[in-house]
Amino acid sequence: MISQIAVFLENKKGRLADMTRVLGDAGVDLVALTIADTKEFGIVRFVTKDNDKVLRVLKEAGYTATKTELVGIEVADVPGGLSAVLKVLGDGGAEIEYLYSFAGTHTGKAAILFKVADVTNTVRLLTENGIELIEKLF
Repeated sequence: MISQIAVFLENKKGRLADMTRVLGDAGVDLVALTIADTKEFGIVRFVTKDNDKVLRVLKEAGYTATKTELVGIEVADVPGGLSAVLKVLGDGGAEIEYLYSFAGTHTGKAAILFKVADVTNTVRLLTENGIELIEKLF
């Protein structure tokens, strides 16, 4: 499993810059990042090499942050590579809440990180269908 950090930020000028400054000052390197926003708030989700440290640093700085688990896989970086995996998950009843994808990784494959409703079922579906799980990025 790969963990991620989610931070709730007010959708105000400079808030993202402030948060990333706190992380930079703590020596944190962001491996993956995504932002979902509404008019008032945003959720910044990211993966680092030391999410436990990041969670501590953010909470000490007054941010509301949580750690959640993602299911990670690698697929062939070819047209239809992701589609085949999504079919397996869909046929097996897996509920995907969101995902990250990274093409051009050091392995020449695309890395996919899933946030799912039922981790146990998703892991079972993937492994039963010969899809290898990954434990870390880069």
